[in-house]
Amino acid sequence: MLGAGMVLAPQSALAQDAGAEDDDAYSGNVIVVTAQGRAQSLADVPVAISAISADMLEKSGVTDIRDLTQVAPSLLVSSTGNEANGSARIRGIGTVGDNPGLESSVTVFVDGVYRSRSGNAMSELGPIDRIEILRGPQGTLSGRNSTAGMINIYTAPPEFEFSGYGAASYGNFDSIRLEGGINAPLSDTVAARVDGVFFKRDGFYKDLTNNTDINNRDRYLVRTQVLFEPTSDFSVRLVGDYSKKTEACCAATFVQPDFAPLARISPGLDPFARPTTGAALTSTSNPIIPVLLALGQDPRGLTQDTFNRNLYPTAGRSYEGETEDFGASAEINWEFGGIKLTSITGYREFENTQGSDTDYTTVDILFRTPGKDAGARQFKTFTQELRLNGSLFNDKLDWLVGGYYSNEKLETRDNLRFGTQYGTFVACRIAIAINPALVNPSAQNCFGPNMAALTGANNGAGAFGAATPAFVAAINNLGSISDAGSTADIFNQKSENFAFFTHNILHITDTVDLTVGLRYTDESKDLRGAFNNDNTICPANRALMNGFLGVPALAGLAGGLIALSCQGNSTSELDGVTIADSRDEDEFTGTAVLSWKPTPDLMAYGSYSRGYKAGGFNLDRSALANPVFFDANNINVGNLQFGQEKVDSFEVGAKYSTREFGISVAAFRQEFTNFQLNTFNGAVFLVQNVNSCGTSLGGADMDASAATGACAIDDIQPGVVAQGFEIETTVNPTADLNFTFGVTYSDTSYENDLIGNDTGAPLDPALRLLPGDNLSNAPEITATASVSWTPELTSGGLRGLVFFNARMVDDFNTG
Repeated sequence: MLGAGMVLAPQSALAQDAGAEDDDAYSGNVIVVTAQGRAQSLADVPVAISAISADMLEKSGVTDIRDLTQVAPSLLVSSTGNEANGSARIRGIGTVGDNPGLESSVTVFVDGVYRSRSGNAMSELGPIDRIEILRGPQGTLSGRNSTAGMINIYTAPPEFEFSGYGAASYGNFDSIRLEGGINAPLSDTVAARVDGVFFKRDGFYKDLTNNTDINNRDRYLVRTQVLFEPTSDFSVRLVGDYSKKTEACCAATFVQPDFAPLARISPGLDPFARPTTGAALTSTSNPIIPVLLALGQDPRGLTQDTFNRNLYPTAGRSYEGETEDFGASAEINWEFGGIKLTSITGYREFENTQGSDTDYTTVDILFRTPGKDAGARQFKTFTQELRLNGSLFNDKLDWLVGGYYSNEKLETRDNLRFGTQYGTFVACRIAIAINPALVNPSAQNCFGPNMAALTGANNGAGAFGAATPAFVAAINNLGSISDAGSTADIFNQKSENFAFFTHNILHITDTVDLTVGLRYTDESKDLRGAFNNDNTICPANRALMNGFLGVPALAGLAGGLIALSCQGNSTSELDGVTIADSRDEDEFTGTAVLSWKPTPDLMAYGSYSRGYKAGGFNLDRSALANPVFFDANNINVGNLQFGQEKVDSFEVGAKYSTREFGISVAAFRQEFTNFQLNTFNGAVFLVQNVNSCGTSLGGADMDASAATGACAIDDIQPGVVAQGFEIETTVNPTADLNFTFGVTYSDTSYENDLIGNDTGAPLDPALRLLPGDNLSNAPEITATASVSWTPELTSGGLRGLVFFNARMVDDFNTG
């Protein structure tokens, strides 16, 4: 990605704002951060951290968390079918999957208040004072614990001088962004400010079926603040904000890579140069394509250039969604007797709904109707944090102790349904499996007259002998599924988190510091679920096919008919059923850092940290059981549980900083046990804990058997390892000229000899390709660079700005 023009890229955390009008600031080259719960110069903090000032953010055009990737090469932000599912990743590690039951691997705080999931913070930021991105496990300094890192966002506070600002921008796709605010002192001790952002843009995907656009922007933010500061030792800051998004998201086009043809028309055809006109399409590598075309798929959606942004979804289906996010917080700071007390109280609500044509085709297979139950997730979160910090023994010890409490109520609602053509589409999958020559997509059961070939086979005995009538009836039932499924599946989860933490810096000598931190966390979660479903074909076909699951010659076809009739455990057998479960866990985590500062400009450090992310519940009905063997009268709610994730992190680094030059280097290794992975295994959306075995499994983790590949408990090892190095540099030859460069190399991959949870159970066979492979959304190499020049144009202080920016990302796995 390249950028140039009237914007300025944020510089590395080691550099100050080049071109600042205050020469003293330039010569001082000091960036103050609070990453360790106390104000410190960035160069004195033995932590891998990127700090971005307000000036850097403004000049670079960073307006939300996604844009932060311009300044932090270790950071990647992505989302899938819904922006509320967005996930931040640091060093290749993040929450893998879009299940809201998963905690964030990278926690996000705004003004000290925890955002329940990374996706909850994917909105406009408004004016910002600074952002600090901490890499590696966190938990001994404040708030919520994490295994991969933390993003601390500090909004611009009220000031005791009157000021105002306004900005407007226009871009392609009729993008309009307006931002403005006013700050005013109300008295000698009270100041207030109001800020607002409005952003609207046409979507860059064109839905030609429904004549609309998708992936648009239509959002706004309002934030008000009041600061009460009667003395220099005491202050109270109140913040309230409200934001709303009404947008259509997230569309997708067919991609036809040469390594795994999805909709390839000819195996020899270059995937990036496809014809857009020609004869009727056929496929030699994917028999589903002719079925889609026969059912009405617009062929342009399969043959257009890979980067064409035209879409051909089902008529009448919509990606419209709505997000509301609001909350209030109070921060109290009180210094007394050499001790500082900080209290941060926050309450937030977040709600998102998103309609979708879930299969992305013209054929009506799966959909969510926009509305209050369309993939909805609602968070109501109360948090309270208390910190005390000070010094002892003639400033030989800087100490910090704190406590944290959170009460989170999460509700999810879903109305995912089978479309009007689902039955015929999946019946064709059965027909293809039996005999592709019998496929007749124009018939509801995809056989039509060709069904006679089954009933009349074997001299009239039928293709399946005495079982033929049952299989024919099941196929006819399957083909009749139309507009059926969930009417409203609801999960309610209540979680409480108590934590106590301490972070202490012992100044052993004038140049050597020892930092020791410890955290104790207690987490409890209670789950309630209620299901409403009108798919009556599932129990009908289950009754027809259950008796054949024990017949080897017929088990595969019988299981396939049940699975497709009951996909995702969508069955009227669950209509009116409720479930309940709970879990409790506690964990000690901590950190130890030894740092050495031989000169005022140079520091080296080595650290060990242990991190933790809570376990929880898979908030997906499909994970209750394999649909083939589901028993509504004997539901095992425990199948929804997954264990806590832990990480051991080792890091060495060095920082050198002067006015003209700064460099930061770090090498790291992070070992994850019970890594939480949310994935689709072909039948259910499971959350699988991933570990490895210290003893070779002989390839059992890479076969299709669910019964092989177990490991002794005392031989369990980390399942995921991230290791690599980071370099960030800045060069400031003059106050007007600045160069930056950053690179991250991170080999973030699954180990070999993988197993499932921490009991040593075998890995799910659907994950047999994972051993030794890289994680999704984890590029090995990411580099950023920028050049900025801010020449003085007039003696009155007017400056110009010339800026060039680049970001390079290595190839990476997206799913």
